[in-house]
Amino acid sequence: MPYINIKITDKQVTQEQKSQLIEGATQLVVEILNKNPKTTHVVIEEIPIENWGVNGKQYLGPKT
Repeated sequence: MPYINIKITDKQVTQEQKSQLIEGATQLVVEILNKNPKTTHVVIEEIPIENWGVNGKQYLGPKT
């Protein structure tokens, strides 16, 4: 039973994009690992942008 955990920021991600991530991740484990899609679990965790860091600094999104 594969378990896939995808972590993304909580900014500008649509339900359609989440659906595509779930479908795509599932398809990858089916094709590459020959796993059953009916037992493949995908969880998307949305992390508040202020709790995200990159390059040693808190990431607050693109500067406008």
